[in-house]
Amino acid sequence: MKRTIVNPIFKDSVTFLQTSAGTNGKATELEVTLKPRGRNVLHCHAYPETFTAIDGDLGLENEKKQQKILKPGESHIVESMAWHCFFNPTDREIRFAVKVEPANEKLEYFLRILYGMAADGLTDSQSRPKSIKHAAILLSMAEGKMAGLSFALMSPILKGIAKKARAKGEERELIDKYCV
Repeated sequence: MKRTIVNPIFKDSVTFLQTSAGTNGKATELEVTLKPRGRNVLHCHAYPETFTAIDGDLGLENEKKQQKILKPGESHIVESMAWHCFFNPTDREIRFAVKVEPANEKLEYFLRILYGMAADGLTDSQSRPKSIKHAAILLSMAEGKMAGLSFALMSPILKGIAKKARAKGEERELIDKYCV
């Protein structure tokens, strides 16, 4: 399985340091390299994450646009279901760690699939899958939500789409393509 994945949309790469399989479910540990001014989109999910700046300043933002800048060695825990995004506030590449305890294999699959789809041109300019089925599967897999009224209105529909797609084996196809 690929140890480092790249998302050309978010301008980052993720290296899997520890996985669910490798830690018997204890922790998922990632190291992220983020290009200057790179960022991901506002989101939340059903598990907490600990962010630690390694090299350079790491920005975290919540739904109220409040920002926190972590200096190397500083950490911050984003609690379960808290809206957040990360960003690079500088003009140089930065590195930071993300730790999820207990491990989350679905998160690992989500990242591998999303980054693979972005590299294959199957996502939009915000790294959202162009296929509604793929978006539904990934959001279900990540146990997450995206910000915005349109997502809130579509959420029940997306859950139904994900359930049908899983029943047809489409989630397994994505895992087999991007995670094995």
